[in-house]
Amino acid sequence: MLPKSLQSHLQEIGITIQNSQPISGGDINHAALLDCVDQRQFFVKFNNTKVASEMLSTEAKGLQVLQAAQAIRIPKIITQGQTPDGIAFLLLEYIQSGSRRSTFWQQFGASLAALHRNTSPQFGLDHSNFIGSLPQSNQWRDTWALFYAEERLLPQMQLARTAKLLDSNDEKRLHSLCQQLHSICPTEAPSLIHGDLWSGNFLCDARGGPVLIDPAVAYAHREMDLAMSRLFGGFDAVFYRAYDEAWPLEPGFEQRMEIYQLYYLLVHVNLFGRSYVPAVRSVLQQF
Repeated sequence: MLPKSLQSHLQEIGITIQNSQPISGGDINHAALLDCVDQRQFFVKFNNTKVASEMLSTEAKGLQVLQAAQAIRIPKIITQGQTPDGIAFLLLEYIQSGSRRSTFWQQFGASLAALHRNTSPQFGLDHSNFIGSLPQSNQWRDTWALFYAEERLLPQMQLARTAKLLDSNDEKRLHSLCQQLHSICPTEAPSLIHGDLWSGNFLCDARGGPVLIDPAVAYAHREMDLAMSRLFGGFDAVFYRAYDEAWPLEPGFEQRMEIYQLYYLLVHVNLFGRSYVPAVRSVLQQF
C-alpha cells in the first residue's frame, strides 16, 4: 500500500492519486502504478532504508545520463525526493507494456551499439552509484585494467572476504587475474554502458520497442553489457547479430566473456550468498 505521507507529498506537487496498484518484480524497493484523478499514470518506487535516498537519486542521475545519449527509450523522470518522515521515492512516467514487434531484437541490438558509441576520455563517472543495493565506485581511471580491478572486482572481493563468503585463495587468484587484464581485454575508448543489462532491466513498450530501466551506468568497457546479457541465458540471437552488424566486437570475446561476468557473479555472492561462490571460483581457476 502506498504510504499516506508519500501520497500527501505527491498531492502537494500536483499529483492527486485516485488509485495505486503494487507492482512486483523488484527485490530492493517497493513499486506501484499510480492512477491520477486527471487520468495520468505514473510509476513510483520508494523505500525508507538508510541508503534509499542516495540509491534513488543516483538512479535518477543514471537515467538522465542514458536519456542524454538519445540512443534508446528511457523512462522520463517526473521527480525524485523524500517525504518529511523519511520515505525516499522516484517518480517516473508509466510505460505501458506491449508485444514485441518483429524488429524488437534488431532494434534493441542496434540501439545498444549506438548507446556504446557515447564515449569518455577516462573510465568512470562523475558520481558513484549502486548495483542492486551495493555501492559502486566510479572514480576516474586512465585504463580499463585499472578501473575494472580497483573500482569493480577488488571492492566486491573485499565485501565477500569481510562476510567470510570467499577466502584468501580466492583473493590471491583475483589479484593474479587483475595483473592479466591489460593483456586480455581489448583496448577501446570508454563506452557509456547500462551496467546491469539482464532480462529484468528492459521493457517492451506499447509500440513494441525496447526500453531500458534500472541502470548502473558508467563509462566502462562495452563488452560488460554484452557479457552481463549472456550471464543468465542470454537474449535472442538476433540481438547479438544486430549489435555486431552495428559495431563488431574484437575477436575472442567468447574466451574473455567470463572475465566480465565475474564482477556480476561477485555482486550476486554479496547480495544473495554462497550459492554463487562455485561460479566465482570456476572463473578464477580458469585465469
